[in-house]
Amino acid sequence: MNSGTGPGTITPDGSPVEFYTLLPPGEEARVIAAATPPNGTVLELGSGVGRVTHPLLEAGLEVVAVDESAEMLAHVRGARTVCASAQELDLGERFDSVVLASYLVNLPDAALRHELLASCARHVAEGGSVLIQWQPPEAHDQWAAGRGSERDGVGIMMTELEEISPGTFAATMRYTAGERVWTQSFQSRRLTVDDLAADLARAGLALDGFLTEDRTWARAVPA
Repeated sequence: MNSGTGPGTITPDGSPVEFYTLLPPGEEARVIAAATPPNGTVLELGSGVGRVTHPLLEAGLEVVAVDESAEMLAHVRGARTVCASAQELDLGERFDSVVLASYLVNLPDAALRHELLASCARHVAEGGSVLIQWQPPEAHDQWAAGRGSERDGVGIMMTELEEISPGTFAATMRYTAGERVWTQSFQSRRLTVDDLAADLARAGLALDGFLTEDRTWARAVPA
């Protein structure tokens, strides 16, 4: 379970809302848009404050943003929003792309991973894609306390890292913006490609390949 401290609102999973409103967009939206048909539909599970949602809308995609935090969703503009847990979601709709970002598939709880992937499977259209951001094993192996980066005045650093059981890690991140500081703790499971494929198969999905050279984005399709 994540935990967080710092100024402003902290969601139940430990995410500092104010920090995520300051975090600049990354490459996620570009990857998702390239894998989605033009003017297609996207179900974004765990959308947060819309850091990825808004660039997807600008790319001409129709987005439904799902998050269990109403405080996060209050910052989303232009998309239909649904306040719900991703694993329990059942909209009775299908989408061209279902997005599971934020490395949620690396959660240590195998049952919860299955529930998340099952939610993806019941919402993806025939011929559609489930787009998964994950930590491939080689990326996980490079984690180290003291490593970080800064972009546009926003800093991110891993301050603590411990392997609490074989393949399961507990880490703490330190986020900064000016004089503001937040910390967020979480646990992550080291998964191999075979592990990921097996989890997908259990949910009725098949691994279809990787969308980026670093393999941090995987595509799955209905099996």
